[in-house]
Amino acid sequence: MPRYRLTLEYDGGPYAGFQAQEGLPTVQGAVETAIQAFCGQRVRIAAAGRTDSGVHATGQVAHVDLEKDWPAATVMNALNAHLIREAVAVLDCVAVADDWHARFSATGRKYLYRILNRPGRPALERGRVWHVRKPLDAEAMQAGATRLIGHHDFTTFRDLACQSKSPEKTLDVATVRRVGEEVHLVFEARSFLHRQVRSMTGTLVEVGLGRWSPEDVSAALEARDRAACGPVSPSDGLYLTGVTYD
Repeated sequence: MPRYRLTLEYDGGPYAGFQAQEGLPTVQGAVETAIQAFCGQRVRIAAAGRTDSGVHATGQVAHVDLEKDWPAATVMNALNAHLIREAVAVLDCVAVADDWHARFSATGRKYLYRILNRPGRPALERGRVWHVRKPLDAEAMQAGATRLIGHHDFTTFRDLACQSKSPEKTLDVATVRRVGEEVHLVFEARSFLHRQVRSMTGTLVEVGLGRWSPEDVSAALEARDRAACGPVSPSDGLYLTGVTYD
């Protein structure tokens, strides 16, 4: 059966996360419904990451096996036609080898967290940014973020419902920079624990507000205790922006 790699963009607001759930709207459910409408197949797609409710994506990757060898452009255009009423779009479609897997072949994942840092609440970007009214010190946040780079036991920043076999992960990139009225946090790693990015972001905002020092971030990491984590940031500002493959 021909296998296709799909690059997806979606607004996570209307969905109860990526993963299909009976009786709830999900990104996976929307794409699988579009596939069935296109070619009549009832299939299960696999994705690089199962984003939570409200989390967005500009570069999610999934794969699907179809019975017919369709041109990749036909698959993309047909799915987009059937997704027209959904907050999901197929940005790219490529035929891949039978043993290629959207999740298990991935060598890296990149997330962006957007914070709108101004007194006035968002109107146009509501649901797509975390609104923090008080001024944030992005340089201090970067000093704290640097403490998280490398191979660590990230138990402190791991959700209690996380199903990963080990709390140890290697964080390759953690950057914080101001972009106009926004503060952008970028994290890159081979893989992440459940809600790790939101947990790290919430902690770094405590640094930006002056409530924590960069040294406090190190202490929280070394505690290996979920209770040592700062407040977890909301899903609104989080985006899966890319997945890398060898």
